[in-house]
Amino acid sequence: MAAPLVCTRFSDNYELKEELGKGAFSVVRKCIQKHTGLEFAAKIINTKKLSARDFQKLEREARICRKLQHPNIVRLHDSIQEELFHYLVFDLVTGGELFEDIVAREFYSEADASHCIQQILESVNHCHTNGVVHRDLKPENLLLASKVKGAAVKLADFGLAIEVQGEQQAWFGFAGTPGYLSPEVLKKEPYGKPVDIWACGVILYILLVGYPPFWDEDQHRLYAQIKAGAYDYPSPEWDTVTPDAKNLINQMLTVNPAKRVTASDALKHPWICYREKVASAVHRQETVDCLKKFNARRKLKGAILTTMLATRNFSRSGRSIVTNKKGDGSQVKESTESNTTLEDDDVREDKKGTVDRSSTVIAKDAEGNVGTPPPSPALSSSSVGSVLGCFKSSSSTSFGSKTNKLSIIVTANPQNVLAQARKQEIVKITEQLIESINNADFEGYTKICDPHMTAFEPEALGNLLEGMEFHKFYFDHESVLTVLGKNRGINTTVLNPTVHLLGDDAACIAYIILVQYIDKQGVPRSHQYEETRVWHRRDNKWQNVHSHRSASVASTSSAFSPSAINK
Repeated sequence: MAAPLVCTRFSDNYELKEELGKGAFSVVRKCIQKHTGLEFAAKIINTKKLSARDFQKLEREARICRKLQHPNIVRLHDSIQEELFHYLVFDLVTGGELFEDIVAREFYSEADASHCIQQILESVNHCHTNGVVHRDLKPENLLLASKVKGAAVKLADFGLAIEVQGEQQAWFGFAGTPGYLSPEVLKKEPYGKPVDIWACGVILYILLVGYPPFWDEDQHRLYAQIKAGAYDYPSPEWDTVTPDAKNLINQMLTVNPAKRVTASDALKHPWICYREKVASAVHRQETVDCLKKFNARRKLKGAILTTMLATRNFSRSGRSIVTNKKGDGSQVKESTESNTTLEDDDVREDKKGTVDRSSTVIAKDAEGNVGTPPPSPALSSSSVGSVLGCFKSSSSTSFGSKTNKLSIIVTANPQNVLAQARKQEIVKITEQLIESINNADFEGYTKICDPHMTAFEPEALGNLLEGMEFHKFYFDHESVLTVLGKNRGINTTVLNPTVHLLGDDAACIAYIILVQYIDKQGVPRSHQYEETRVWHRRDNKWQNVHSHRSASVASTSSAFSPSAINK
């Protein structure tokens, strides 16, 4: 019997179809395998644009993907090198992100979270058994095989993966995503397989409550939290989570990697093995609500970063590809954003550009757009450096709960995305202003406001106020929000923020503030009022130049005043 003919050209074996997405150095297109008729995703990399080191990374990723064959891992089917292009043929994954699927479900329980993490651990265990450490486990890399209910979770994106011998611990470089980095990586200590388990612990925490265990506006404080293993289970959201679930998280988020649970042992944990008996089957609506905000924040940041970088020819690679033509987001290796991927080698070589290491194709519905996201960290469009430097994971604020795709340069309209970025910047700076009021931080307030700020306040009886004297009086004598901010259990929510851009350096925002609290008699009360603020940017710094606040509307108490609060 004659030996099978070895195809040396991509076109001999595959027929290219429509484009699914673009990267800095690559394009991803659907393709049909000629002799089977099966559909795949072909990532076509222009090797002429790659440095020698980029090419080594590409070969490493392909080598690692070839040896991983598991139902919970996106599979590389073929790798073909031609003179000017390298073709990587992957599964065409059509189910989208796991986290996006969860928020679309009608029912989601702790038992469902257990099933999700089990599949993730199965994929990690297969990697570790084959001497592979993923190094970049995070929600963005967890996909679903199809849109069918109960479709398998697939681990994607092996662009940062490394090969190790046995339980080898060594310094392989600073790589990963800030919010998911393990203490040993941050301390620049030798590391190995346990780094993936730490990331699984962070993911499981998010799966259960919709926000991460480690977060801070400041990256250094975020890293300090991680290195100390400083996380907790705050009420009330964690009160309904079973002790077994918390026990597994504790075993995963163990600072000492030698004492951290392994993937194989985690799979034997009762919360996973006997979830029908151990894990709660009660619907977790609060988790779904928080997860929606968490997802929207990630998507918006990804879209902004992608477009900003693309329009400035600043080539930082992303990784997964989406078919949503309006754009879905990208990853940029930069240390100041909790959702971006880092790699020290890539940072040193950013002028050369880095390999666009897509390992997955995600198909999405044409109208699968991200909804209006919650407030996102500030973005300055004046320079790429400021874009990268200002994205920080948001802490719990008056705007809601705590808190791109791997990937690609999308075909979003740059003007639209930049406008969206500026709007989110205005929402963020407004958030900071309200926080300063809540915290009675007059110094912080004055840094955000113009010294000659004008304002209409109900207490001023219709007079136009100018300057900061009136505002200082209210800080000194404790304004309503200041009093509220000192009450335990207070919740301040901004409803329906709408931003009008007035050119590049001016904007107006209108919103409703809803204040909810428990009075001294234990009765729940709420108040709301409307506010409009005008912002102007000078020397790349936004300042509030005018505000107009309505008289308060009381929902469950007679008046919106400190005296009403103290009743």
